[in-house]
Amino acid sequence: MLAVLDYGIGNLRSAQKALQHLGADARLVSDPAGAAGADGVVLPGVGAFGRCALALRDSGLESAARQAIDEGRPFLGICVGFQLLYEGSEEAPGVAGLGVLPGDVRALPPGVKRPQMQWNVLERRRGTESGLLAGLPESPWVYFVHSFAPELTDDTTCTCDYGGPVVAAAERGTVWGTQFHPEKSGRSGLAVLANFVRLAAGG
Repeated sequence: MLAVLDYGIGNLRSAQKALQHLGADARLVSDPAGAAGADGVVLPGVGAFGRCALALRDSGLESAARQAIDEGRPFLGICVGFQLLYEGSEEAPGVAGLGVLPGDVRALPPGVKRPQMQWNVLERRRGTESGLLAGLPESPWVYFVHSFAPELTDDTTCTCDYGGPVVAAAERGTVWGTQFHPEKSGRSGLAVLANFVRLAAGG
C-alpha cells in the first residue's frame, strides 16, 4: 500500500490516479495513523513552499513523513513536496523544511521566464546511478511547473537546462524526489512512478 499524504494541497488525486494506473494500492491519507502501515509514502505539493510546509505541519502529517523516512520506507516527494525535503527555501525565509536532504531551495536563474511551465529534457549527472531513472531513455522529456528548485548537491541525480543547470531530481537511499511532475510526464513519468512502486514492493 502506498500512502499519498493529503494535507490540503492540490495535485493529490492526479498522483494517486497515476499510481493506481500502475496497479498500486495508492490511498489518500489525512492522518498519521493512515500512513503508519504504508509500504511507501508520497508527498505531492503545488504552490508556495511556505504554505505547503505549514499545511503539512498543521495537518499532523509531518510526523508521518519523518517516521516513514526514519524507518527507511520508500518516500517520494513531487514538485514542492520534493522541495520540502530540503532545509528551507528563499521563497519563504524562516520557514523550515524537513531537512532530510542538505541544502536550500533557490529561485530559477535570472533572465528566464518564471515559472518554467513546459516540457524539458533530463540530463543525468555523470557517475550517478539512479534507481528513480532506471530503464528510462538517456535523455527523457518530462513536464515542469515551478519557479524554484533545490540547489545542486551530491544527492542530485539529474538536471534540466533552463538558463543553466536546474536540479530536476535527487535521491538518497530510499528517499526520492522529482522537481518535475511524473504524473503529467507521459510514459517517462509513469516509468519513474513504476520504479517507485517496485521499490515500495521490495523489488
